[in-house]
Amino acid sequence: MNSSAVTLQEVVENAVARHQHSLGPLLPVLHAIQETFGFIPRDAVPLVAGALNLSRAEIHGVIGFYHDYRTEPAGEHTLHLCRAEACQATGAAELELHARERLGIDFGETTPDGRFTLEPVYCLGNCACAPAIRINDDTFARVSIEKFDRLIAELESVE
Repeated sequence: MNSSAVTLQEVVENAVARHQHSLGPLLPVLHAIQETFGFIPRDAVPLVAGALNLSRAEIHGVIGFYHDYRTEPAGEHTLHLCRAEACQATGAAELELHARERLGIDFGETTPDGRFTLEPVYCLGNCACAPAIRINDDTFARVSIEKFDRLIAELESVE
């Protein structure tokens, strides 16, 4: 995420130039924006709509439909808790409740200190080792409440 080197206008123009001739360019354009800034800024919507000849409502609809798109900056660490069947069968519901209580936030929210964002995900592909969570780019298996607390404590101790 290197948003200081380029402007939003430049990111949109570059992404549109790369993807405008492919079928369905909107998703890759939105991904490029989010990859650069960590979220899709509100001011990107009219730029993308104009560049791709789509309505702002269409852009908002796509952003709202796909849970991977963010319209606010995420925390320093993003925690994805798997909510798929295998994880649910092995204790993910209890883990979800504990995570929300431990962090003091709900899904889609970021802690007031900006350290953690909690997100649901509907499969991490780690079903044999459920319940699973992903923290940033690392996936953890057989996550108990105790293991969750240890992982969070490790992240909290790093300044």
